[in-house]
Amino acid sequence: MPALPTLLVLDADPPPRLGRLTGRARIMHADESTLAGQLPYADVLLVWDFASHAVRAAWPGEGARPRWVHTASAGVDHLMCAELAASDTVVTNARGIFDQPIAEYVAALVLAMAKDLPRTLHLQQGHEWRHRESQRVAGTKACVVGSGPIGRAIAQYLKALGVKTAIVGRTPRTGIHGPDDLNRLMARADWVIAAAPLTADTHHMFDTTRFGVMQPSARFVNVGRGQLVDEPALAEALSKRWIAGAALDVFEHEPLTPDSPLWEVPGLIVSPHMSGDTVGWRDELGEQFVELYERWEAGKSLTNVVDKQRGYVPGH
Repeated sequence: MPALPTLLVLDADPPPRLGRLTGRARIMHADESTLAGQLPYADVLLVWDFASHAVRAAWPGEGARPRWVHTASAGVDHLMCAELAASDTVVTNARGIFDQPIAEYVAALVLAMAKDLPRTLHLQQGHEWRHRESQRVAGTKACVVGSGPIGRAIAQYLKALGVKTAIVGRTPRTGIHGPDDLNRLMARADWVIAAAPLTADTHHMFDTTRFGVMQPSARFVNVGRGQLVDEPALAEALSKRWIAGAALDVFEHEPLTPDSPLWEVPGLIVSPHMSGDTVGWRDELGEQFVELYERWEAGKSLTNVVDKQRGYVPGH
């Protein structure tokens, strides 16, 4: 009988449920210290620990490399290196798992900021009754930066709230604005939502200049990648009241340290990279990988194939 394919899992706790692959794959496990030594023996690599940069560090080493790498995340910047990008290895991601949860989270943030819920909770803790007026969401304008499934889901949810929404993508096409329109749209928006992948073009794209074009009443939300934002520039914009508020779910360095100045920035909501993580999300990620493995095992073409030069799944 032919040898079983070797599936190497870069582990995180809790591990993936791969029971359906029993007898169909030889499953090995690695961590950051053992990954480099095991890569040459793997046919498939499952990057379950999607917060790790171990793949990017280990990939350039000696020996054979897996024919297929799957990451249990939407972003691939944590694993991509020049050698992987130039190789024949197919890279897939978890596209489709996080769209709706992240869109729900963004809608919740928009409503919370418009209705001043953070301050309501703060006043309640002090037993302080202070009547205020809140903002009507319907009729406001949003600029969603990122035209992939997550960005489009966010736009759909905001439209359901009555928000007039424009989407900005890498290239202009029907229903999608190009990068040349970004500053103009940001200047008119009440809400700027960052949901773009991290590439050379998007690194620190939200900087002092971009925050400077926003309206003083506007708010900024990042649910994309932490490196999209120049964090000191955002802190300055909030401290000087160039913009009215912001919410960050992703950060340049995670986890955010207790002594980070971002905790104390006025008008900033900080959450610990949780916008896409709903009850059962790990099971969904595991199920998605098993279904992809079954396609690969049967010799069928894989879905969610990442363009390794662009850093995301094309065609959207």
